[in-house]
Amino acid sequence: MSWVGSAVPRLEDPALLSGKGRFVDDIHVPNMLHAAVVRSPYAHAKIRDIDASDALALSGVHAVLTHADLPEVFRESRLLLLVPNPAIRYPVTYYTLAKDEVCFAGEAVAFVVADDRYIAEDAAALVAVDYDPLPAASDCKAALLPDAPVAHVDWPDNVAADFPLGYGDIGGAFAGAAHVFKESIFTHRGGGHAMECRGIVASHDPVGGAMTLWVNTQSPHMLRDVYAKMAGVSESQIRVIAPADVGGGFGPKGMYYQEHFCAAAAAQLLGRPVKWTEDRRENFLATYQERDQHWDVEVAVDAEGRLRGIRGSLLHDAGAYLPWGIITPFISATTVPGPYVLPAYHMQLTAVFTNKVATTPVRGAGRPQAAFVMERLMDRVARELELDRAEVRRRNFIQPEQMPYSVGLVFRDGSPVVYDSGDYPACQEKSIELADYETFRERQAAARNEGRYIGIGLGSYVEGTGLGPFEGVNVKVEMSGKVAVQTGAAPQGQGHQTMLAQIVADGLGVKPEDVSVTPGDTGGVGIGIGTFASRITANAGPSAQLAATRVREKLVRAAAHLLEAAEEDLDLADGRVFIKGVPDHGKSFAEIAAFANGMPGFSLPGNVTPGLDDTAYFTPERSTYANGAHVVEVEVDIETGAVTILRYSTAHDCGAMINPKMVDGQVVGGVAHGIGNALFEWMRYDEDAQPQTVNFGEYLIPMATDVPRVDQVHVQTPTPLNPLGVKGAGEGGTIPALAAIAAAVEDALSPFNIHITQTPITPPYLLDLLDAAG
Repeated sequence: MSWVGSAVPRLEDPALLSGKGRFVDDIHVPNMLHAAVVRSPYAHAKIRDIDASDALALSGVHAVLTHADLPEVFRESRLLLLVPNPAIRYPVTYYTLAKDEVCFAGEAVAFVVADDRYIAEDAAALVAVDYDPLPAASDCKAALLPDAPVAHVDWPDNVAADFPLGYGDIGGAFAGAAHVFKESIFTHRGGGHAMECRGIVASHDPVGGAMTLWVNTQSPHMLRDVYAKMAGVSESQIRVIAPADVGGGFGPKGMYYQEHFCAAAAAQLLGRPVKWTEDRRENFLATYQERDQHWDVEVAVDAEGRLRGIRGSLLHDAGAYLPWGIITPFISATTVPGPYVLPAYHMQLTAVFTNKVATTPVRGAGRPQAAFVMERLMDRVARELELDRAEVRRRNFIQPEQMPYSVGLVFRDGSPVVYDSGDYPACQEKSIELADYETFRERQAAARNEGRYIGIGLGSYVEGTGLGPFEGVNVKVEMSGKVAVQTGAAPQGQGHQTMLAQIVADGLGVKPEDVSVTPGDTGGVGIGIGTFASRITANAGPSAQLAATRVREKLVRAAAHLLEAAEEDLDLADGRVFIKGVPDHGKSFAEIAAFANGMPGFSLPGNVTPGLDDTAYFTPERSTYANGAHVVEVEVDIETGAVTILRYSTAHDCGAMINPKMVDGQVVGGVAHGIGNALFEWMRYDEDAQPQTVNFGEYLIPMATDVPRVDQVHVQTPTPLNPLGVKGAGEGGTIPALAAIAAAVEDALSPFNIHITQTPITPPYLLDLLDAAG
């Protein structure tokens, strides 16, 4: 049988279900110290002085590091800007520790190292920092006003970047339009809020100068490379290990942070390993977030509701720093056209500094906001022209025969946005069929007779996935005959080990459980990129297939010599190479590996290469585009503003599926995240940029009772851009959720002419709309 395409049980789960998972905080190195961080209570202030004498006097404290105490290489420059862009006016990133100015509440000011975390926390409370508070930029719209406080005292204004994106004759599109409709839309600030907070263990070898970092990161190679560049050392001296068990990532763990370099510096200065683990309050204060986006847009359509053009402006709150550049608003602006034929498009993008934690990609990476905007416009067209919402979308979908479809924009990797494959009309039809969309008005009328308000909404999306340039995989048959796989791809629960084991098992004729996969270790694969942008299956998957194919060729070549048979007469199964039709006449992988690894003093035959391993780096031509459609049925309590999701249906196309059950899980997880974005999550700040929601009693996330069963159907249109035909699946469940839920709530409240223009859709927001409607 072929393991690829089968719902193989996840190989990662037995250890997790039996309590044997090993996360970064489970790592204990002999003689290890523990750290705590002193953070700024002010959103914006100058640092006059730091007095650590009381903290250092506490028994068990080994060091209190401030900016002045760091090694020179970390004092002289800020952290690297990972994705530069010529549109960025002020490319400002963090210092390893704040130097003379703090720019958000929660910024790291000092790093306290002690015998244990308890002592470190007590000592951190004794560090006296003399601040001179400064006016703070809190709201990104207000931050653009001429008299607004600046987020950084060295800069004359708060504009981080300002540039247009677009294509086509936008003026002509609007001049000849039968109808033009305008919308002002707001999407809230929120976070990834993984189950496991950030953490690191740093250990330095003073003899060889090697630094080992155990970090629950999504990008071990990136962290290694950035550390090596900043420290001025060889990459070979740095090893970053992301544990195979990481409790969620969702984007924020894809970046590097101040604490990573603080822990490494402390380990080197003290000559002992140092562990730092983030607590949940710190996660709210200092882990990168996403959003606050304000959109002012208008759509031009013809008399039949077909799109002619969209234009407008996007205002993006970048927070205080740009560690990931302006990737998030760039993706938002380039994702707006979605699955529709849009002849002309123009968007003016402005990223604004505020005195809040930096914004970087969170699951969906700017696309949920773009889909929200696009789908709200489509619903507006349907309402104004008195058309069914599904019909408006049918009239505008890109058709399968138009693939590959060039949108006219340039994606984040510099390549043209070209949709490679997909059947967008089919996805919508499958989803509305699954949701019994055509009979909903009967259900709605019956509910209204009972005094209940139910509604239905739908949303479609397109997502660029499989972003290059590569992700390496090494496949090796060991002397024991076991198959070992190593990759730099770092999982956070997606099932990478299972996925890669299925691919390699198919290539070598073994079972997935016979393949051992070690992910996320820079010592195993020399170069890598990271786990983000739904890219691993489409990059590491083909790499695994390619490496397994080459190892299979080596096995057959060596076995042919041992069996004195022609290579074309051999087959593989159950860890053996044998004569076709005569399975007993063959050699085990262990026997072949012993031969291929050589005997001292004996030469290998000319056509047999040493060893049975291969490292492959598949390099995609460009991103491949997944898509899907969601239909949501909700009930709204008009007395309380509470929204209950009654039914959730999805049609999802991620190309060929390696493991359908894992894809189902990714979609459900994405939907849960989307429900949180749509109804619950809002990172609030006051007018002084002080965070107001710093625990889960104030910042709400969906509970199990808030997430219904998700009915799913899969439409598989394999991509031609990789040999497996796969696309990414990790974010599709999140992207259209905001739009579909908002549309359903609006439909439920249609008797009151309620119009939803923001997320999250909280009970107070709905009650205000209902009050305004009388």
